[in-house]
Amino acid sequence: MRKLLITGASGFLGWHLCQIAKQNWQVYGTYCSHDLEIPGINLIKLNLTDFAELKQIFQEIQPDAVIHTAARSQPNFCQTHPEESHLVNVIASCNIAGLCADYQIPCAFTSTDLVFDGLNAPYKETDAVCPVNIYGEQKVLAEIGMLERYPMTAVCRMPLMFGNATPTATSFIQPFIEILTAGKELNLFIDEFRTPASADTAAQGLLLALEKVHGIIHLGGKERISRYDFGRLLVEVFQLPETGLKGCRQQDVKMAAPRPADVSLDSSQAFILGYKPLSIKEELEAIKSIEVNT
Repeated sequence: MRKLLITGASGFLGWHLCQIAKQNWQVYGTYCSHDLEIPGINLIKLNLTDFAELKQIFQEIQPDAVIHTAARSQPNFCQTHPEESHLVNVIASCNIAGLCADYQIPCAFTSTDLVFDGLNAPYKETDAVCPVNIYGEQKVLAEIGMLERYPMTAVCRMPLMFGNATPTATSFIQPFIEILTAGKELNLFIDEFRTPASADTAAQGLLLALEKVHGIIHLGGKERISRYDFGRLLVEVFQLPETGLKGCRQQDVKMAAPRPADVSLDSSQAFILGYKPLSIKEELEAIKSIEVNT
């Protein structure tokens, strides 16, 4: 089997990607601080910001392809720790692209819909980037740097992602479910719009892009939806108490990182290639069925 190196295997997306990729690849997954075991995956502790360590991993594994999901992906953290997050989000990403260029192997990178300012959605791959926070800025720098080092890189702009909890990570729906189940109030934005996709769907998109894309591709879901309306679907599918679900506006919540209002992605290019997200309701029903059976 071909060898696939996945960075960030302990992260939410990385863990789900490992589960799907291991069906067709011999998977090597890296982690930094969250020690874990994933059946069928060769796990390696790696500090991505140490180039000598990174280079040694490439020499030892001799991967046939790389998917780089590891990141400091919390916008508020990046806003308050710009230098620390830059090392991971920009420098390490560019170094990975450089090593993939040296080995002449396919490389896919997880960027974000937050490279846009939210004023002209839905966004196509050709639209100008204009991030409003440091995390978005760092991802733009990584996109540019990686494609300069290795134009064959598949730069995958990822949407808001959700799914079943992993041993080391949750998505945003787990705390939502807990809050509503406890009868507490959950305030969700009525004026923030995204094109969400499940982690499993996003992982399938990444594997597709790894094989078929050179340059930028959008891997958003099929539907543009507000956080609040997403919450309503969650209530419906998981049969949660809806009395606690309240709508609010972005301006009502103070956060370190500014947030764009609408970064919905036009993912029609990916759909043409065979990327097939389900509807959000179908995605949530699939997640619920897994939770019921585990």
